Amino acid sequence: MSVTPKRVWITRAEPGAARTAARLRDMGFEPIVAPLLAIENLTPPVPDLAPFAALAFTSVNGVSAFAALTPRRDIPVFAVGDATAQAAHDAGFANVRSASGDLHALARLIAGAVANADVLVPQAETSAGDFTVALTAAGARNVSIQSLTVYRAIETSAPAPALFDAVLIHSPRAGHALAKRGHETLAHRVLACISPAAAAPLVALGLTPVIAKSPDEASLLTILNAALGKRDPAV
Repeated sequence: MSVTPKRVWITRAEPGAARTAARLRDMGFEPIVAPLLAIENLTPPVPDLAPFAALAFTSVNGVSAFAALTPRRDIPVFAVGDATAQAAHDAGFANVRSASGDLHALARLIAGAVANADVLVPQAETSAGDFTVALTAAGARNVSIQSLTVYRAIETSAPAPALFDAVLIHSPRAGHALAKRGHETLAHRVLACISPAAAAPLVALGLTPVIAKSPDEASLLTILNAALGKRDPAV
């Protein structure tokens, strides 16, 4: 007797949604790609890069958007996580270090490697957190941050799938967009969030999401797999 694969709604934007869908298929799930966010790359003027000791990337989207703006690949890169670091390698940056964590882990990595220097941060129009505050908390020594807005995430009008057993939430922006679908749509589903910040809008609705132990997709899929193993499929 065959078992119907459990259906997982992927809310993240493309092209990341397709990569997540492939990983879910390999795990035996049925992915449903219905992004709640769309990425729009921007074309700001790139400042003179000579004064900057390094680049700091807080997302894969930041890497791809910035790489399209300049051919320079000789500047050292600090990446928030391993996927972002891999994206930087793939874009041609040779000197890349990964914080394998969140914004605070990235700040600690930079604080331990850079002093008395400027760092350029190509990032989203709405940032995930205050990088300057994180650097101060990490004990950075006279490290100056300059932000460059290279992309924006726009909410889509994608409806919730008719049938789904779980939802993956990869960011706080996606969490806010998902919460707008309402408690009734999301109740009795596994809500798997990549971080407490991504889960916060759902907690405010009175829901109980599960949260990855570290802010990366491998941990997110681990917690999804564990949580779905305890649930019957939605009907």
